[in-house]
Amino acid sequence: MFDLNEVPVRVPPDSPLAPQWYRLEDKKGMKIEDGEIMLAVWMGTQADESFPEAWHSDAHNVSHSNLSNTRSKVYFTPKLYYLRVEVIEAQDLVPHDKGRAPQASVRVQLGNQMRFTRPSQMRGINPIWNEELMFVAAEPFEDIIIVTVEDKFGPNNVEILGREIMSVRNVPQRMETGKLPDSRWFNLHRPSAVGEEETEKKKEKFSSKIHLRICLEAGYHVLDESTHFSSDLQPSSKHLRKKNIGYLEVGILSARNLLPMKGKDGRTTDAYCVAKYGNKWVRTRTLLDTLSPRWNEQYTWEVHDPCTVITVGVFDNHHLNGSSDHKDQRIGKVRIRLSTLETDRVYTHFYPLLVLQPNGLKKNGELHLAVRFTCTAFVNMVAQYSRPLLPKMHYVQPIPVRHIDWLRYQAMQIVAARLARAEPPLRRESVEYMLDVDYHMWSLRRSK
Repeated sequence: MFDLNEVPVRVPPDSPLAPQWYRLEDKKGMKIEDGEIMLAVWMGTQADESFPEAWHSDAHNVSHSNLSNTRSKVYFTPKLYYLRVEVIEAQDLVPHDKGRAPQASVRVQLGNQMRFTRPSQMRGINPIWNEELMFVAAEPFEDIIIVTVEDKFGPNNVEILGREIMSVRNVPQRMETGKLPDSRWFNLHRPSAVGEEETEKKKEKFSSKIHLRICLEAGYHVLDESTHFSSDLQPSSKHLRKKNIGYLEVGILSARNLLPMKGKDGRTTDAYCVAKYGNKWVRTRTLLDTLSPRWNEQYTWEVHDPCTVITVGVFDNHHLNGSSDHKDQRIGKVRIRLSTLETDRVYTHFYPLLVLQPNGLKKNGELHLAVRFTCTAFVNMVAQYSRPLLPKMHYVQPIPVRHIDWLRYQAMQIVAARLARAEPPLRRESVEYMLDVDYHMWSLRRSK
């Protein structure tokens, strides 16, 4: 038995306390003659090396293999770029049926993304398209671009007339608003077996060609979240980014009046929070079986633009028993716009956690946050209000409207896939909820 008022306080960088022998007591509080235990007991702070283990002392009934699913973690999403592919024309296509003029189209694939051009209006072996396709590429550039010229001559009959494969790493980057890089002619190779490919390349002196203009757009900002609640508006290129104007501190303190999400299992709620601002995501530890969790965790972000929004979501952890079939259940989320905050002032409020369900809007509890925005460059912050919201390239050469939603969806898929591969993973359902993957869906409530 220890009197907590008498426990010594240790503040790093003090050396660890030396353990001592203590006599064991029985249930009646009497000392046992033969039993002793060696312990070191102290009061520590968050800087203590033992703090991470003490932080998760409530997860003692979780197996060691699933303990990582309860830990707090910081994640960084990859840097995203737009990839612009302009398909201009092809020459000297060689169809299998020489007596029929092919009506060729082009299929461009980057990873899981696939886009098609319309069939050429000019039937023949020298088709012209002049179409522009856009994709989302992520660092490190490990994906390859596959350009395939196809001739569709029936409902299910497609003949491949040629194919070109190139690495994204070899694609030039376009930084400023100047002209696009020069177009190039690429050789189209006939699809063949792997063993024959090298010998055919050596023998083949003639090949069909395709005219392409390809570049990575480093001057745009790749939208991976709704423009109404964007937390980052910086261009992809590091050289074009502005200096930060301050930093944002968020304390995720507690929640109250949460609804029991596991009532059928005889438990209440295993809640954790996810906060997102810019490319930095944080996940708090999971507090088990409580409707009033207290996290008391603090995180910091750099701020480049005051016209941005931080999002904090609360979820119920369904991966404590090692099951991968269940999805973490959303409890609600809170958004705070930085432009509504006074600088150097601490805001401490309870925010309602609202979730839109088929039967209407439901309140699942309240989240207690402490927020402070500190400005370190006041003149630069004021100047931001006189500048356009997005980088210059978005206005000089706007992205076609028909591409915007599709590109945003692909960016969200890349971010969700990367975070799901981390350890511990940030689940896809949590990422999609934070990024409003279904925000574009029409609802009767929004139409009123």
